[in-house]
Amino acid sequence: MKATNTKALGFTLIELMIVVAVVAILAAIAYPSYQNYILKSQRADAHDSLLRIQLEQERWRANNPAYTGELSDLGLTGESDDGHYQLAISDESGSGFTATATAPQGSRQLNDTGCTTITLRVTGGSSTRTPADCW
Repeated sequence: MKATNTKALGFTLIELMIVVAVVAILAAIAYPSYQNYILKSQRADAHDSLLRIQLEQERWRANNPAYTGELSDLGLTGESDDGHYQLAISDESGSGFTATATAPQGSRQLNDTGCTTITLRVTGGSSTRTPADCW
């Protein structure tokens, strides 16, 4: 009898299970980081909207004696451009205003701990942005 050398091709079940386990561990580490990245990138929607409100308020103030407390006067709606936040402004006796972006109920942005409400307050030519960690 002649001995034949046969070479096995392919993967064993153990090798396949090791690869699956490594992929599962990497996915378990990467997924929460990805979710935080998504929340942070959608937070930029609030920043853009609040800064646009500030720009439009300054344009309004150039033609009027005081800031307005109505988004419609500025040609804006109560929702951010991408729809991740609800917008509101309040007039502070004409010499300033507070613009607020709030994550709506049922929104993924409610998981953005500490940054569900972002505000921009302008008084006497200076602005305050809160919470600072969200800007």
